Amino acid sequence: MDQARSTISKIFNGEPHSYTRFNLTQNMEGDNSQVEMKLSSDVDEEVGGNGVGEHLNHNAARTPYIAQKLRRTPRNLCFLAATVLLMFIIGYLIGYLVHRKKEAAPSCAATVLSLEDPLPHQDNVIPIMNWDDVKKLLFQKVSAANFEPVLADLSTGSHQAGSPGDEALANKLLRKFSDYGMKSWTDDHFVKVQDPPVSGYNRIVFKNGKEERPSGFLSYSACGTVSGAVLYGHYGEESDFMMLRSSNIDLSGRVVLVRAGRNSFAEKVANAAKLNASAVLIYPDPEDYSLEEGTGLFGHVHLGSGDPYTPAFPSFNHTQFPPVESSGLPKILAQTITARMAADILKQLGGQNIPMGWKGINRMGDESDTIRVEVNNVLTEKKISNVFGVIKGIVDSDRYLVIGAQRDAWGPGFATATVGTSVLLELARSISEMTKEGFEPRRSIVFASWSAGEYGSVGATEWLEGYLSSLSMKAFTYINLDGVIAGRNGFKVAGSPLMHSLILSALKEVKSPNPAMSLFSQYASGNWESNILEPLKVDNAAYPFLAFSGIPSISFRFTSGSKEYPYFGTMLDTRDKLNTATSNQVPQLAEVVTRFAGHMALRLVHDHLLKVDLAKYDRMIRGTVSQIYQKVNEIQRLQPQLFPKALTVQWLISASGAYSRASRNLVTDIKNSDLDDIEMCRVINDRIMTVRCGPRPATLGAGRRSSRPPLTLTLTLQVERDLLSPYVSPRESPFRHILLGSGPHTLQALSNHLNSFRSNNPEADADLFRNQFALATWTIQGCANSLAGNIWSLYNQI
Repeated sequence: MDQARSTISKIFNGEPHSYTRFNLTQNMEGDNSQVEMKLSSDVDEEVGGNGVGEHLNHNAARTPYIAQKLRRTPRNLCFLAATVLLMFIIGYLIGYLVHRKKEAAPSCAATVLSLEDPLPHQDNVIPIMNWDDVKKLLFQKVSAANFEPVLADLSTGSHQAGSPGDEALANKLLRKFSDYGMKSWTDDHFVKVQDPPVSGYNRIVFKNGKEERPSGFLSYSACGTVSGAVLYGHYGEESDFMMLRSSNIDLSGRVVLVRAGRNSFAEKVANAAKLNASAVLIYPDPEDYSLEEGTGLFGHVHLGSGDPYTPAFPSFNHTQFPPVESSGLPKILAQTITARMAADILKQLGGQNIPMGWKGINRMGDESDTIRVEVNNVLTEKKISNVFGVIKGIVDSDRYLVIGAQRDAWGPGFATATVGTSVLLELARSISEMTKEGFEPRRSIVFASWSAGEYGSVGATEWLEGYLSSLSMKAFTYINLDGVIAGRNGFKVAGSPLMHSLILSALKEVKSPNPAMSLFSQYASGNWESNILEPLKVDNAAYPFLAFSGIPSISFRFTSGSKEYPYFGTMLDTRDKLNTATSNQVPQLAEVVTRFAGHMALRLVHDHLLKVDLAKYDRMIRGTVSQIYQKVNEIQRLQPQLFPKALTVQWLISASGAYSRASRNLVTDIKNSDLDDIEMCRVINDRIMTVRCGPRPATLGAGRRSSRPPLTLTLTLQVERDLLSPYVSPRESPFRHILLGSGPHTLQALSNHLNSFRSNNPEADADLFRNQFALATWTIQGCANSLAGNIWSLYNQI
């Protein structure tokens, strides 16, 4: 209405006829807009001399405009009246729309709230497609029928890492990514790996009997020949070896025979090596694995990931390799044997009875049960290629989610590699097609096919090491697709506690194999965390992303219930075996896991704000600190000579409290802040994340842009990286995360060290503990300081 009145007033009051141009642009210094006005005189200067300026300036005499018109024909007067009426209607409509449409300001408070809370609706903010439409489009693109040709295409030929078959498969994936319209590329590495003897065998001889030649092998074992007495060690867990020590059994020089399962091959060997065993033999017990008795197991015993001969360095061809080896390489021999070979040994053992609670045999072995072990593995250099494709984000293309799957396998590797690679390809195809039908991701999605995964996530880790400084700032989540189908009776998820809200949302929204139920309804009845969540293990490909690089990671899988899928790491990992384990439901289960991974991925690149849960880490820190407090108090009371009273746990408690306060205050500050203010948005998000908070163009349709660019938050989660201990060497302790990593720097290692004092273990070291204690304290305090923000907000009472 005001505009209409102004227009009429100008016409009837002799306003000069002039041309005005408004150019609304965002001021990067913080002002909302600046206005540029150009009147007719300006235009005359710009176009003078071509006749156009004279036409626009026809009212040079400044005579009242209505007077001129009144001296013209009635037809012109009618035209004038119609023009005035039309302008009045337009002005009324503009005024009405201005009052109806108010742009909603984004709320950053959602960054620490549950995904159950609906996202605020934001008009004219990229992406246009709302979340419900994104889910529907993904549902339309993913189907079980699409998987049959993909699975068949990828399961042909041998694809051991570095082999011609592996290279051919890499080239196939590269072409696929290009066909989907993505930018694709490869990343080559020259790595050292250990393979079985090219000629000859690894051997074992028990009690001078028949020589056995196992078909399986363990990469990165020490090589040579040793002889020693056999000792049964159950599963080779730390608790098992502590049980043997408490029974006064000396492990020095013994050849330990352990069952596969519960922990990784590398952890079994490392635990035995700590107690001076000379070799470790690992077998699949029939109680745990339904395998033919002659089936060999393949794996590796590097307690780490990546190329162990370039620890913490990328194995590019131009890298100057340091003359060092990973601290995770074992110094003792390790070999897998078949169930039949193990049964022949176990039935002849003498010695003590097994401890209560152990299963399988009656005797643990004595000094007369000697065995000779010979390992002749060969160290070789191989060229491996990682393959990548990217769908670029339209708002923050330099922030990306990574989705990856292992491509190589010892044998057929159907469940190990083929299924995960098929899911990776189908996700890439589906999301690429979605972008052609209106979906526009804010952030980029990188699809990665890794090689040499069987040797300990070598391809993925070398990529992390090669681009660590860049990835730590730009990659904000990793989703792992390895081994996603290993049964159909259960569903398990492992990952960063920061991602638990995202996981729960996907569980509730994605349908299970039973289309009438969600994954949550079918598998997570009761306490979902205890039924669904499991620890992220050291042999999981997502583990180096989380514990080495500080990138929040997620891994998930269908399971066979209480038992593991028995064919991982064997030559029997075929389509037929997986069909038996899943009741011929492989394509249907592949559809579900693709939607589950796709749901999480799209949520991470679609939402204006990423939602994380800082309280999860708060509870984990406080729980472990409470255990340490109780144990230190007990030792100081019973053995005051070990810890002087000057060693107070108050330091650690204060650091834990600082983190709690910083995380709570951050939530409060977000809720109480004006987040239309770009600078305020940047400051707050810097406390939890590495953030760019600034203007981006908003799509209005048909190539037009809104006059007021919306805020966009580009996030790389910082909390995870702050929990990487800065006080340990990545070569000595690559998994530096103090809560989820492994090594003496972790809070769990502090608690275990205190157990050694309580049991009078000679390896307990008071000075070492005090050093570890101080470094862990300051790691937590540093994380709290990062959350607190400004230097004057820090808690400095330690």
